Amino acid sequence: MVRPPAIKQRISSGGVIFRSGAGRSENPADNIEVAIIVVKGGKMWCLPKGIINKGEDPPAAALREVREETGLRGRIVDKIGRISYWFFLKEDMVRIHKTVHFYLLQYVEGSTDDHDHEVEEAKWVSIDDAEKKLSYKSEREIMRKAKEMMEKIHK
Repeated sequence: MVRPPAIKQRISSGGVIFRSGAGRSENPADNIEVAIIVVKGGKMWCLPKGIINKGEDPPAAALREVREETGLRGRIVDKIGRISYWFFLKEDMVRIHKTVHFYLLQYVEGSTDDHDHEVEEAKWVSIDDAEKKLSYKSEREIMRKAKEMMEKIHK
């Protein structure tokens, strides 16, 4: 008799960190850059995110994960939203239902060269480039929401 896989819940938090870029557009919203990361041998472009530690709340985890994975410090402007998805850990025979809370962060300081070992590269790109590069549809949707929020801020 084959046992069905166990099911576990995981809750993570992450962010879209932005800054005013060096663009030449007269519209300030067109000159915004966001930081995205590359993982899995350079194959996956993602938003910085990670598991919420015991005793940590989602906003604090977002700040920590963005700092660790991009090398950048930011301040939370607002919550963007959340995504949920399923994946399977074959080696553990476990189905995981993951929820990720995302926050919009305004850049304060730091360098993308200071990212941690989990990330191959952290890079500043235009919002439009980020939307095109992100590997997961759900993260592209978070980026679209973040773009709308940033456009309201920079009007």
